[in-house]
Amino acid sequence: MDSFLIRGPCRLRGEVAVSGAKNAMLPLMAASILTGGLCTLENIPGLRDTRTMMKLLDVLGVSSILEDGILTIDASGVSSFEAPYDLVRTMRASIYVLGPLVARYGRARVSMPGGCAWGPRPVDLHLKGLKALGADIRIDHGYIDARAERLHGTEIVLSVPSVGATVNIIMAAVLADGRTVIENAAREPEITELAMALKTGGADIEGEGTSRITIEGVQEIEPFSHRVIPDRIETGTFAAAAVLTGGAVEIVNCRPDHVLAVIDKLASCGAKIEATESTLRVTGPERPEPVDIGTGFYPAFPTDMQAQMMAVLCLARGSSTIVEHVYPDRFTHVPELRRLGARIHVDGSVAVVTGVDRLEGAPLMATDIRASSALILAGLVAEGESKILRIYHIDRGYECIEDKFVKLGADIRRIKE
Repeated sequence: MDSFLIRGPCRLRGEVAVSGAKNAMLPLMAASILTGGLCTLENIPGLRDTRTMMKLLDVLGVSSILEDGILTIDASGVSSFEAPYDLVRTMRASIYVLGPLVARYGRARVSMPGGCAWGPRPVDLHLKGLKALGADIRIDHGYIDARAERLHGTEIVLSVPSVGATVNIIMAAVLADGRTVIENAAREPEITELAMALKTGGADIEGEGTSRITIEGVQEIEPFSHRVIPDRIETGTFAAAAVLTGGAVEIVNCRPDHVLAVIDKLASCGAKIEATESTLRVTGPERPEPVDIGTGFYPAFPTDMQAQMMAVLCLARGSSTIVEHVYPDRFTHVPELRRLGARIHVDGSVAVVTGVDRLEGAPLMATDIRASSALILAGLVAEGESKILRIYHIDRGYECIEDKFVKLGADIRRIKE
């Protein structure tokens, strides 16, 4: 099992390019099932999750080839409708094949999902949405068994603007009879990307990017080609790293308009930030100023940036408060940051971070994708050596992250074990 060895402290400087968005890519890969043909996706990152979804599609009879960031998917040979436990347990996004399989083939059997080891994240909204569209849903020995002769449009009101549920409902509804309206839909850029790709294949979708999405079902979706947007969480991670290390980093191939809430908080920390349409220049202060943060659904501050921002605030000139509104128990990184000397007190969904003068290197254990990146950031400024174990988590969501940090001047290397 690989690990990262980091020697700090360092001050990051230079240019770094952002890879394609994992959370946009995975729904698009699943959506290829709707077409029954040859789809092409560009700007695909070489992630563990990319390979996992390719393996899952292969099990279903969908072949795919990834070369130089271009993924070609042939969905003309779907021969199975079961997503097995061994694959689904490693990546929650495997649930995205549920909607397309039911919509196009009338049946699906998908293992209940696994993924990162933090917090309960039930798929009940996915299932309620498909039931509302007319699918018969049963839970059988840990599997979701869904069947429908034909789905029918309806109005669906989500209790929370779940990205996953919105994705699955959109993919199911594009081939349903009649109109489907999703109220309180997720507004994330990844939802807009999915809708744009499906519309190039003939889908009739309106309102993506707003809380009300309307879908008129069509008879078929033609194969589509699409270029995946830059990863906004990777963008935010490198921006936070620049601020924490007091560095000067130019982030290219990014979408600053997708991380406005993050930019606002980093600026409040004292960072100087300049943005163009596709670049972000971040110059960090000598030491961050404290800020208060509350996570929320897009366009609010993203929960996927909470851990990285906590790392920044560990060296702030005072106390900061972080309230986790999306996943109240998403604080598995806190004990590890404390091992470096951070002062963090957690009470329910609230964390109070009191800045310290210095962090000290220590052995650390990664628990999920974003916690892993927070530990890297903290390791960059900790004095001495830090070793981060179980980095397979970060390989799920960041492409060659150690190489990118090395280009910026960090002393980080991967240890093969």
